[in-house]
Amino acid sequence: MMTNGVVHANLFGIKDWVTPYKIAVLVLLNEMGRTGEGAVSLVERRKLNQLLLPLLQGPDITLSKLYKLIEESCPQLANSVQIRIKLMAEGELKDMEQFFDDLSDSFSGTEPEVHKTSVVGLFLRHMILAYSKLSFSQVFKLYTALQQYFQNGEKKTVEDADMDREDAERQMEKEELDVSVREEEVSCSGPLSQKQAEFFLSQQAALLKNDETKALTPASLQKELNNLLKFNPDFAEAHYLSYLNNLRVQDVFSSTHSLLHYFDRLILTGAEGKSNGEEGYGRSLRYAALNLAALHCRFGHYQQAELALQEAIRIAQESNDHVCLQHCLSWLYVLGQKRADSYVLLEHSVKKAVHFGLPYLASLGIQSLVQQRAFAGKTANKLMDALKDSDLLHWKHSLSELIDISIAQKTAIWRLYGRSTMALQQAQMLLSMNSLESVNAGVQQNNTESFAVALCHLAELHAEQGCFAAAAEVLKHLRERFPPNSQHAQLWMLCDQKIQFDRAMNDGKFHLADSLVTGITALNGIEGVYRKAVVMQAQNQMTEAHRLLQKLLTYCQKLKNTEMVISVLLSVAELYWRSSSPTIAMPVLLEALALSKEYRLQYLASETVLNLAYAQLILGIPEQALTLLHMAIEPILADGAILDKGRAMFLVSKCQAAIENLNEAKNYFAKVDCRERIRDVAYFQARLYHALGKTQERNRCAMIFRQLHQELPSHGVPLINHL
Repeated sequence: MMTNGVVHANLFGIKDWVTPYKIAVLVLLNEMGRTGEGAVSLVERRKLNQLLLPLLQGPDITLSKLYKLIEESCPQLANSVQIRIKLMAEGELKDMEQFFDDLSDSFSGTEPEVHKTSVVGLFLRHMILAYSKLSFSQVFKLYTALQQYFQNGEKKTVEDADMDREDAERQMEKEELDVSVREEEVSCSGPLSQKQAEFFLSQQAALLKNDETKALTPASLQKELNNLLKFNPDFAEAHYLSYLNNLRVQDVFSSTHSLLHYFDRLILTGAEGKSNGEEGYGRSLRYAALNLAALHCRFGHYQQAELALQEAIRIAQESNDHVCLQHCLSWLYVLGQKRADSYVLLEHSVKKAVHFGLPYLASLGIQSLVQQRAFAGKTANKLMDALKDSDLLHWKHSLSELIDISIAQKTAIWRLYGRSTMALQQAQMLLSMNSLESVNAGVQQNNTESFAVALCHLAELHAEQGCFAAAAEVLKHLRERFPPNSQHAQLWMLCDQKIQFDRAMNDGKFHLADSLVTGITALNGIEGVYRKAVVMQAQNQMTEAHRLLQKLLTYCQKLKNTEMVISVLLSVAELYWRSSSPTIAMPVLLEALALSKEYRLQYLASETVLNLAYAQLILGIPEQALTLLHMAIEPILADGAILDKGRAMFLVSKCQAAIENLNEAKNYFAKVDCRERIRDVAYFQARLYHALGKTQERNRCAMIFRQLHQELPSHGVPLINHL
């Protein structure tokens, strides 16, 4: 049988076969052996040796591409290879026959050019053996394919020569020098040999885990996998990579189908049963059920996940497999983490993982426990001590991936507690660590979920401080690292939408903010509903906003989403005083303050105190408002967003009637382009200057106010009636 110049008799019976590309590689090896040590420099020899392994293991590539790779390492040798292949392709069949006969001489003599057991020696022996098994008709077809391969390479070389020099250089910059598998290279090759297929699968799996942007696109990868499975339907690893590929595009049907096929083929081919007997068969079954449970859990099918998990537990208990049972226990916590007693299950899971020597599971359990206790309002020092114990496990067992997750977790915890400086430090620590660590094939291990989380925090922190250009650069980098079709793209998409929404609200463009709500809702339903209510409130649709906020409050209280509950309570309180009912807002604010104190959410507590002070000011007791402000202003000025700093200074100005504080508040608002609040400051300044008899300053502030008031929509809301 012959396909695309590939001569092979039985795909399941042989591990390698001869192709025109492999003949070109054999020519390269032969020329390297014939070339003396003095003809090729030591640096060129080192580059050629580094090039050989990917050429031997990788899929077939075009001849022009092969010439370029050799030329980059040793131009002199590239010319010799080109001449040899040209003479063979333009000569006669006997030239190819003679070439394979001469290959055996590489092993002869007391000091042979190639050792039989080396990587190159094994490749040469496989090729010689595969060629010797070909019939005459197959040899003729192989020679015809070699001629076609050479002609296609010559055409491509001529086309490249006609290109403009600058275009050629730009094209070379885009090409990967590590000979990574790309779409055009894979598509030019025929069926892969067993070694090539294994190399292709391992490389793509590593790329999907560490650097998804360098892997083939989902459609192209699936096409190649289907091609592999067409020639070998029982190739279990290809089914598993297909499962991972379908997870990228959230295809639940195809991913389930591929996962089940993987374990079916694993059992049918006896990959585990040969060495472990019936134990191998049972092991495949229980891990199949466990993986199926994890898959259903990922897609939110919790009932199906629980059924699959029960099956995995039953089989594992029958086989007395403690490792599998420990994995099942971890997933039991994931499925039941909303229950009040789930922490007991998690603590038991961590103890068992340590007992059975499973550091990876133990560390994940500790980090899940820390996350749960952070939401429960435990103190930060206890959480950081627990994460320190987890970090000791990471460094002891070289679990670099979990080190990244731990630092990203610390970043999120510091932001939850309102410590933006500490969160910024942790995010930058993670980025600097990842930039130094690389894995094989030039893959940077910085395209993981923890890296995306850290970058999103970094973008939001910069946006909060009014550094929108820096935030835009971070988001641009996120788009490049995590394209829209990648599995972690939703993280930066939501971050981008939230930053755009906040900027539109600050600028008074409520119609633009309203249009962004749809995108936010698609990525995070709770966040989308909350921001819809905020827009309604800004547009003076008080009744509709109140109804929506009450529904959201009830829903978040059921989910025990404390952070969102407090945010909703603050919005409800603002709605009351904008409706001239500050007395009704007071108990709502006190409830929010009690929750933020209970759960140690310092920043939300400071923001609540700020709102309480404003309510006191509306009620006509500025002295009490100023006393409350002294409690909240320090953490806001230390770790707060620029907008909140401006709000705090503006409120101090209202209580004290201080010009300097008004100017400081105005500068804060200007940094985030919050024109609506700048208008309010200008109005208050004009009133203050008028009372002091400073006509020129009053007129200047009045002119600024008038200009902004004409540009911005007021929607009938009284001025200075919001914080």
